[in-house]
Amino acid sequence: MSHSDDNNMRSFSSLVVDGMERAPSRAMLHAVGFTNEDFNKPQIGIASTWSMVTPCNMHINQLADAAAVGVNHAQGKAVIFNTITISDGISMGTEGMKYSLVSREVIADSIETVVGCQGFDGVIAIGGCDKNMPGCMIAIARLNRPAIFVYGGTIMPGCHKDKKLDVVSVFEAVGARANNKIDDAELAEIEAKAIPGAGSCGGMYTANTMASAIEALGMSLPNSSAQAAISNDKRLDCEKAGAAVLELLKNNIKPSDIMTKPAFENAITVVIALGGSTNAVLHLLAMANAANIDITLNDFTRIGKNVPLLADLKPSGRYQMAELIEIGGIQPLMKILLDAGLLHGECLTVTGKTLAENLADVAPYPDGQDMIHDLAHPIKKDSHLVVLYGNLASEGAVAKITGKEGLVFTGTAKVFDTEELALQSILNGDIIKGDVIVIRYEGPKGGPGMREMLSPTSAIMGKGLGKDVALITDGRFSGGTHGFVVGHITPEAYVGGILAIVENGDNITIDAENNELRLNVAEHEIARRLALWQQPKPRYTRGVLAKYAKLVSSASLGAVTDLPE
Repeated sequence: MSHSDDNNMRSFSSLVVDGMERAPSRAMLHAVGFTNEDFNKPQIGIASTWSMVTPCNMHINQLADAAAVGVNHAQGKAVIFNTITISDGISMGTEGMKYSLVSREVIADSIETVVGCQGFDGVIAIGGCDKNMPGCMIAIARLNRPAIFVYGGTIMPGCHKDKKLDVVSVFEAVGARANNKIDDAELAEIEAKAIPGAGSCGGMYTANTMASAIEALGMSLPNSSAQAAISNDKRLDCEKAGAAVLELLKNNIKPSDIMTKPAFENAITVVIALGGSTNAVLHLLAMANAANIDITLNDFTRIGKNVPLLADLKPSGRYQMAELIEIGGIQPLMKILLDAGLLHGECLTVTGKTLAENLADVAPYPDGQDMIHDLAHPIKKDSHLVVLYGNLASEGAVAKITGKEGLVFTGTAKVFDTEELALQSILNGDIIKGDVIVIRYEGPKGGPGMREMLSPTSAIMGKGLGKDVALITDGRFSGGTHGFVVGHITPEAYVGGILAIVENGDNITIDAENNELRLNVAEHEIARRLALWQQPKPRYTRGVLAKYAKLVSSASLGAVTDLPE
């Protein structure tokens, strides 16, 4: 490599370490293990989301080490640094869960801060749980330096009475215990067996959904989304990413060359075919915002009309990600979609090749598997992610309708101003067939932080009410949620959305055929109530939640904190 090539690959680090006047910088880097030769190499920052906070991320330090081996073997200089993670699964249903979506912004800001400050020439980010994955991608998009995202990998299933378990099994067991379908001893057994080790929650919940979306976007190496957390494949994925990021540097391929509008359309298509989490809507909107790509809620509707739901995966289906890995992961599914003209094959990816080139030699799924349906026999002929409008959601709301719940629900409002009050009511048996549970003041500004409602929705399932009641909220849903649920209602209650003036006993219609969410109350009565409504005092006036509430945009825009002026 000539010196001029070298400098092209070191356009950021050279400003930090080259020349006589940078001797103090080099002196400090000697202390962390740099040799004189290392100063002539491109520096690759490896953002590790390792922590012992959650099983999703407890192994990522080893994956970061493997990525560093790959970088160093390819004649780069790897520098590992850490960022935070929180655990939705642990904090779910508590006040602490308000920090979950906030953490996405903190993670993005922290990675941007370190890479920008230290002058890294390229980035590898390794994420393992719901929020740190889009957090990594938002930072990568903002920095726009050659970069690869590596997924930490999925957990292996737990087992109880010959049934496979995951974290959602435990949430639903709480509802079953409240309904006396199981006893304390069985709840304790399920609790002890559900999470056998490292890796992200096992179904097509938010982590596996986002891993699949990022691979479809072209920002992860092929198969990165479909590898167990503790596996040789995952270690190799990290090593290969180390080498691949230097190839991107050499060829000057940046995230902006990969994260185009057609690439985001590919990600949306794959999320729909997999039956992915509603959180993908929020996160893809936020990632597109960071990449300056115009993606809106209406793109999900437009694409969703033509893309069928094909994957029989949890939470609404039968299988876990570990079982999808055994039959080939998402690459054969992407090939099916590409061959049907549903993906843009010309999109560039982090391999340096196009999506179509990456998929050219992918073998089909084995005969006889029933996990991924063929296009002629879909589980649902169009998207399960349904964007609803109407007087309750003039800026849009997001429902997850797999068809198993039915397509239209009209019921009677039971209104709660916090998630905790709603959960208590469900567990106490106060919620009956035909109720629409309304949980409000849980939006991005009002919560603040837009909590996920996995505790209430799981309690509904555990109580056996999944087909008989609906739940609507300006908060979010876990990827593990299933049932008749509508979230991301905008405008949220806190800013005076009509959700704020719904009363107990009001009649509400959720219509997934006509994409409508409607409060069946006369317009003059709605106007009367709005005139009397007063915005509640903010729940936080200092600290990160207060700062977030001031900055955050509507969920319909991705709940981002850095909208362009």
